[in-house]
Order: sequence, then C-alpha cells, then structure tokens
Amino acid sequence: MNTPHTPPDFRVLFVCMGNICRSPTAHGVFEAKVLEAGLADRVQVDSAGTHSYHVGAPPDARSQKHALQRGYDLSTQRARQLTAQDFEVFDLVLVMDWENFVLAERLCPPVHAKKLRRFAEFFQQHDSPVVPDPYQGGPKGFEAVLDLVEDGSAGLLAHVQRVLAAPG
Repeated sequence: MNTPHTPPDFRVLFVCMGNICRSPTAHGVFEAKVLEAGLADRVQVDSAGTHSYHVGAPPDARSQKHALQRGYDLSTQRARQLTAQDFEVFDLVLVMDWENFVLAERLCPPVHAKKLRRFAEFFQQHDSPVVPDPYQGGPKGFEAVLDLVEDGSAGLLAHVQRVLAAPG
C-alpha cells in the first residue's frame, strides 16, 4: 500500500447514499482488483455517502455477507460523508445512481466537474445506467449489486491502467 512518502498516482472514490451498501461494495471489489493487478502502491480506493445517516458505521451486514461469499472483505470499512475536498483529492468520483450524481454535483467545485461520473459508465457486460440500491430488498439485490460492481471494476481497472501507462 501507499506510504506517506509515496502518494498514489491515481485515486478513485465510490459514492452512494449512505456509504453502507453499494459504495463500500465497489470500494472492496475494486481494491481487490487493484491488488490483483499489482497496483496497490499506485492506486488509492475509498468510498463515501452523500448523506450522513451512517457515518462511522460498518457496511450493511448483508453487503458484507454477500461480498465475503465472493471473497471480498468489507469489514474494516467505515462510512463517511462526501465532502467538497474529495473532488480536489480524487481523480475520479464515481456515483452509483442519478440521484447521488445530482447531490454530488451540488458539492463539486466547477473546476473538478470532469472528475464526477457514474460508475455505470465502466460496465462492460451490463446495460444498466445505475447500480440500484439493494437496501430495501432481499438477497437478489445484493447479488445484483455485486454482479454490476464486478463488471464495472473490470472496465474501471482497464481505464486506470491506460491512464497510468500514458506518457506524463
């Protein structure tokens, strides 16, 4: 991982409403993909929520359970709220749906608007404009989130690898 002396070359922030279901799942899955690709020292991954409902809380138990069944451990994550400073720090701020896009856009300084995107833009196999919120649903919703997040993480990793390989 990164040390204080070597800042990461690229930073990705995943954003949903409460930072307990979708964004921590994306955070955990993408972090695992980054590690597998040997880029953990160059890419920083984090997540946040547009609302302060769950600040300091771990990811939803159902998110953790379904992620762990696929080999992703979310247990060390804690929810936090998105800030305007995040747009200065991160290279990409990826929201899960249109509602959170609008909320994040309100916080985003105009100079950083190009950093704000929907995670769905990186889907390779799925044709969904958003990652739907599984919070009110059952197990199938959490599995669907993982399917979309794994797909988007593959596309995002390819994007980040291209950015890192590009001449400075």
